[in-house]
Amino acid sequence: MSLQCWKCGASLAGMLLPLSRRETCPSCRADLHACRMCRHYDAHRAGQCREMAAERVADKVRANDCGWFVPRPEAYKGGGAAIAQAGRGALDVLFGNPSSGGEPAKPAPPASLDDLFKK
Repeated sequence: MSLQCWKCGASLAGMLLPLSRRETCPSCRADLHACRMCRHYDAHRAGQCREMAAERVADKVRANDCGWFVPRPEAYKGGGAAIAQAGRGALDVLFGNPSSGGEPAKPAPPASLDDLFKK
């Protein structure tokens, strides 16, 4: 089973199983014994857990003591960095970030007050 961190997608191949409650991702330091890393986690369910006997956990991204925890390989959804980079690129073009080489669009100054107030 090839595990990835639920938050950043870093490989957890060197981790010993079962994951301890205090285990964190070596890359982003996210808690790994958390609901978001569990195979029973389901964001579309009312309690966000498929295991009916499990106690309710309020914070799904923090470490917990759930006895039903089983790590799931597909916990990382991905796309976060790619989506953020695309959005950042669009903002750089719009606002002209100097590091991206883009220039903001500057409106031409009005020739008269009539042009300014569109009379």
